[in-house]
Amino acid sequence: MTQADSIAIHGNKFTFEIAPVLLAAESFYPGEATVKLGGIANLFELEGIPGFAEPGVADVATHAETQGLRYSVGSPDLRIILTVARGLYRLAARRSAGIESVADLKGKRIATISNTSSGYFLHRLLQSAGLGSDDVEIVRILPLSDMGKALAAGEVDAVTIWEPYMEDAVAALGDDVIEFSGKGIYHEMFNLNTSAANLSDPEKRAKIVTFVRAIIDASAAIRHDPSLAWPLIHKSGGHPMDVIERAWPHHDYPALLDPQLLDVMALEEKWLAAMDGRTARSREQLSQLIDPSVLEEALAKS
Repeated sequence: MTQADSIAIHGNKFTFEIAPVLLAAESFYPGEATVKLGGIANLFELEGIPGFAEPGVADVATHAETQGLRYSVGSPDLRIILTVARGLYRLAARRSAGIESVADLKGKRIATISNTSSGYFLHRLLQSAGLGSDDVEIVRILPLSDMGKALAAGEVDAVTIWEPYMEDAVAALGDDVIEFSGKGIYHEMFNLNTSAANLSDPEKRAKIVTFVRAIIDASAAIRHDPSLAWPLIHKSGGHPMDVIERAWPHHDYPALLDPQLLDVMALEEKWLAAMDGRTARSREQLSQLIDPSVLEEALAKS
């Protein structure tokens, strides 16, 4: 490939979910691939999240489906083309706070970030026990690395957030911890996104398809040997290697379009719309955001 085939990627480099993107950029994409901090905002030259964005226009960008839904309200040109990773979420709570079941979270202080995939996981977890967000006190703690410290200090009773901050919270509580899994309730879908405009440009589409193929190959390598990704996550996010290894099982890397994606988006859209005070889009409208054709082309490439 030539310089014209260089591809610009933006994503949250502090997360484990971005691992196949980092490996694809480093070892599998045949052109030049740069991965910068950011996300969907970089696709549309919007202002990014302070502290989590570098300037630049992205050809593709990573984000959980929650942010895909949020950004696509103002940027309906957004297209979801691949599920890079799934975050297998959990909640950690203090037994000493009288918590032995999800129902015991009623009236408790829970640290999370409300308008993110972890906030949606909390919503679904509470719902599984007949509770709602009004039944708990949601506490926003930044930086995320302080969540485990707040839990251990008794400033909050439970934490749910993405890794490795969950692993830090579990370690901080030691024997006092009780965990609740999201299995069968909800898992985060960390997707690769682009724009319809990019896909309609033959040159851009070709390199995007090639990069998706690179992610497919990188993901297969990671599934075979996860340690291939650990140094990349350590370098990009600064997380200790032992924490990375312990928290790794709370993700998987399918490199497909999650078969539950549209179902989850249709349900999650109602939750987000209520939170944002807007009208929820229909399932048919949301289906237009998912473009399987790129994956189909990538799978056909050898």
